Amino acid sequence: MKITLQDELPVINGLLAGTDEAGRGPLAGNVVAAAVILNPGKPIEGLDDSKKLSEKKRLLLADEIKQKALSWAVVSISPQQIDEMNILQASLFAMRSAAENLHVSPEHVFVDGNKTLLDCFCESTAIIKGDSRVAEISAASILAKVERDAQMLVLHEQYPEYGFDKHKGYPTRVHREILRSIGPCPEHRRSYAPVRDALTEAVNS
Repeated sequence: MKITLQDELPVINGLLAGTDEAGRGPLAGNVVAAAVILNPGKPIEGLDDSKKLSEKKRLLLADEIKQKALSWAVVSISPQQIDEMNILQASLFAMRSAAENLHVSPEHVFVDGNKTLLDCFCESTAIIKGDSRVAEISAASILAKVERDAQMLVLHEQYPEYGFDKHKGYPTRVHREILRSIGPCPEHRRSYAPVRDALTEAVNS
C-alpha cells in the first residue's frame, strides 16, 4: 500500500517500525538504512526529516533515539553491492534488512517513499514524505544520516584528496572536478554516470 500526501495516515494496531535510508544520490560511499521502533512511554521531541535538522541537532537526537527507542538497527550496503543491484534495489534491501535486524519484531513497517518492502517478514506501507509525517520514519532518517556522515568522515581520512568531509560524496561541482582530475577511488559507485565518465576519460587519456 502507498500513502500519498493527500491520504490520511493509516492507524496501525501493534508495534510499528519506521525505516528510511541515506545516501542514494552520492557518487561514493555506502547507502545506509535504519529502522526504529519508538517507545510511547519515552517520547522524543523534535523528530523531523533529517535534512531539515542541523548537524548538531541530528547528533543529539540520534543519541536520544538510541537511548529511548524500543529497538533500532542500522545497515550499510557497499558501493560494490549498489553497482550489482542498482541503487533502488540496494536501498530497499537495506531498509528491509534494517527492519529484520530489529531485536524486537514489529507487526508493520512504514517505509519512506513510494515503494513497499518486497519479501518482508511483515506488512509494509510506503509513505510519501514519511520522514516529515511519521515519527518512526523521522527517527530512522536521523540514524541513517548520522551514520552515513560518520562513515564519510572515515573515508575522508583514507582518501583526503576527494574532500569527502565537505560534500559527503554528493555530486557537487568540486567533487566532479576532482573525479575528472584524478579519477575515482575504490569507494566510488561505478554504475553512476559521472564515475563511469571519469573512468572512460582516464582510459582514453
